[in-house]
Amino acid sequence: MTLTEIRTLSEYDDWATERTLESASSLPESKYQENLKSSHGGIHGTLAHVCWADGLWLSRWRGSPPPGLAADEMPTLDSLKGQWRLFRVDLQTFLGGLSDSKLAAPLLYSDTKGNRHEEPLYQQMLHRINHSSYHRGQVVTMLRQIGHKPIGTDMIAFFRERRP
Repeated sequence: MTLTEIRTLSEYDDWATERTLESASSLPESKYQENLKSSHGGIHGTLAHVCWADGLWLSRWRGSPPPGLAADEMPTLDSLKGQWRLFRVDLQTFLGGLSDSKLAAPLLYSDTKGNRHEEPLYQQMLHRINHSSYHRGQVVTMLRQIGHKPIGTDMIAFFRERRP
């Protein structure tokens, strides 16, 4: 895995998340906040979980304390969007200091239960992106359940959009 590939996947993740947030923006607040009995409640809870998890992974990679951010600290879609955009800036800064050799190097971290793990950084980064995609898929399902048509986030659409 190269830094170029990680950056491309990160750009895709940003693009897909922005589109998902855009789709959620057209919902009435009551539908956006509704508990749909998904793994994180509803649309807001799921998006807030992704935002929190993204920040958690970045803190691990930087060797800094985990974010204290929780869903109740992002009570609205606007507050969540603000946190998401801050994360993106921080992630881009972090990516700017990486090299292919740093990506391949093992990185030790502790999970939320205190268990220690060590995998190459690129595997942790791929996990973060896959985690985000998984939960965006849940949001798509919830949007359909409430009668809303979601915006497509297929990776091939991202590549087609970027084509010169």
